Amino acid sequence: MVTDVLHGLWAETRPANPPARVSQDWALVATLTVWSVAEAVLRDDLVSRPLVLVAVLAALAPLLWRRTHPLGAVVASFGLLTVVDVVRILAGQGAVLLTSVGGVLVLAYSLFRWGAGREAVTGLGVIVVWLTVSLVADPTSLADAVAAYAFFLFSAALGAAVRYHARNRMREIDDAKAREREQLARELHDTVAHHVSGIAIQAQAGRAVASSDPARAVDALVTIEDAATRTLTELRAMVGVLRASQDAELAPQPGVADLERLAGDLAARPHVQVTLSGELEDLNPAVGAAIYRLAQESVTNARRHARHATRVTVDVVGDAEGVRLTVDDDGAPTTAGGGAGGYGLVGMRERTMLLGGTFHAGPSADRGWRVEATLPRTWTAR
Repeated sequence: MVTDVLHGLWAETRPANPPARVSQDWALVATLTVWSVAEAVLRDDLVSRPLVLVAVLAALAPLLWRRTHPLGAVVASFGLLTVVDVVRILAGQGAVLLTSVGGVLVLAYSLFRWGAGREAVTGLGVIVVWLTVSLVADPTSLADAVAAYAFFLFSAALGAAVRYHARNRMREIDDAKAREREQLARELHDTVAHHVSGIAIQAQAGRAVASSDPARAVDALVTIEDAATRTLTELRAMVGVLRASQDAELAPQPGVADLERLAGDLAARPHVQVTLSGELEDLNPAVGAAIYRLAQESVTNARRHARHATRVTVDVVGDAEGVRLTVDDDGAPTTAGGGAGGYGLVGMRERTMLLGGTFHAGPSADRGWRVEATLPRTWTAR
């Protein structure tokens, strides 16, 4: 369990779209700069006053890049402070740093809020090294030493807590959007089905009376035109809402090369492992997109419905004739797959059959659920 947590932390990716430097960052650095200058002027116990001021200001400057380059900011700031403290130890000098240097505490927060997992671990190691050297340069009591470590660990823990809260919030928003789209999809089906049924009935009536009563046939055509117009208007409105973004129709379809994205957050459970092998180049775009969508739906079903599952494996193998997709989870033995009663497996089977492939989903021999699909390398629309 502990190993899985540590592995998940190490493999954690950076949060998407971190904000760049904002007015609050400039205000923070400006405040710390004024504080540093005032302290350098007013304190009487400073040795090499200009050098100390320059060193502190240089250590505070990386705060401006704490979101976009959290590890770089930590290495630059705490690396400089470590060098300063080593020089102090070798020179045998006393406490000479300014108290404003405590502003670097924010970097520990930013490291765990905006950095990748391995960046956070590496950066924390840099901070611990500096703390150790600093305590040697400024010998203090055990209580003060513990408090110093606790301050930085608390800052790091706060950053991690805010990070996971933001992630859960985004997940809730995505779930709400998915529920709304499902509702809109049902409404779309009901609306279109109602209007199209009316159009079909009017068309049948018009054809029946076309030879004997042309006027009634024309009335039927007018009714059909009105129903078709209303249906098209409602269809466009709902599709506009369902579309993920205004550029959705211009976005390229995902393919086999995008399957690695399904692994996503390695801290999430069950963990997804993607393996690609064989001849996967020059696939028909429709076949590549189908492989991706089938794998995506299978992973989604496993995460939602596979009981006690800890791992989902996605294996894609290509050869000269076709591509084989196998998705396994290690959930509790079951006789029904996730989403079997809904549109999930039905849609996956239809997508595969339309491309001339084969599809099978069911309990695996050992435990959990297996999805298997085989598609030809090329496909021509009929």
